[in-house]
Amino acid sequence: QVQLLESGGGLVQAGGSLRLSCAASGRSFTAYTMGWFRQAPGKEREFVAAIEWSGGNTYSAESVKGRFTISRDNAKNTLYLQMSDLKPEDTGVYYCAADSTRPYYYYGPYHSTPTSYDYWGQGTQVTVSS
Repeated sequence: QVQLLESGGGLVQAGGSLRLSCAASGRSFTAYTMGWFRQAPGKEREFVAAIEWSGGNTYSAESVKGRFTISRDNAKNTLYLQMSDLKPEDTGVYYCAADSTRPYYYYGPYHSTPTSYDYWGQGTQVTVSS
């Protein structure tokens, strides 16, 4: 069992920055690929970024490359998403997710789909004003 709790969302002006955190509880966090997704009102959940269990490899959506950075601290069981140069189109609820079904497995394109993850947090709202 894995519990995920996001924090760090809020209201920010375009061009600003935010850092999201996702605290994980339960065993074996260090073995799981983790991901960030987001969902805007009326839209499907969208991939943002994924990170290998060791933190050595990452994979990001084209829309956030160069602006968002995913990272993790396995000693603290915490996943991060550093977001900079935020745009109004980045507005949405941001979710962290864990793939516990394939420990020590990572493949960027595979982990860019929501169905590759079996645990989800409750989400944190990010609103970017123009």
